[in-house]
Amino acid sequence: MSYMSLYYHIVFSTKERRSFLSDQLLPRVVKYIGGIIRQMDGQLLEGDGMPDHVHLAAIMHPTCSIADFLRTLKTNSTRWIHETFSDMATFAWQEGYAAFTVSPSALPAVKTYIRTQKEHHREISFVDELKALLDKHGIEYDERYLA
Repeated sequence: MSYMSLYYHIVFSTKERRSFLSDQLLPRVVKYIGGIIRQMDGQLLEGDGMPDHVHLAAIMHPTCSIADFLRTLKTNSTRWIHETFSDMATFAWQEGYAAFTVSPSALPAVKTYIRTQKEHHREISFVDELKALLDKHGIEYDERYLA
């Protein structure tokens, strides 16, 4: 028998960081992403974001790679958005993502952080937020790909 604790904080943005995700659309997109995650035997624990990006706290099934997980989320949610909203034909997610493992003891703070995105972004831009998360987790990055 194998035992695992695979909690992730995942962040990804819309293509060119365009403000596609209105206050009305964002909850529907997050709910749909939650359904995709359930289909992959995972669980969405928290999800929210801003018009140009989303944050997810999720449990992944241990047989799924993070790359496959995100590819499936982005591909299926993009298809659904295109099929459901005729005015969103140009919608796309940006290539790439940030994914951080989360310890169970830190999970409540991560979920609160995700739920308070609108308050948080009154003071910090998405790029600065992403840099801070990458720095916090000791991940090197090239700033050319963050702008």
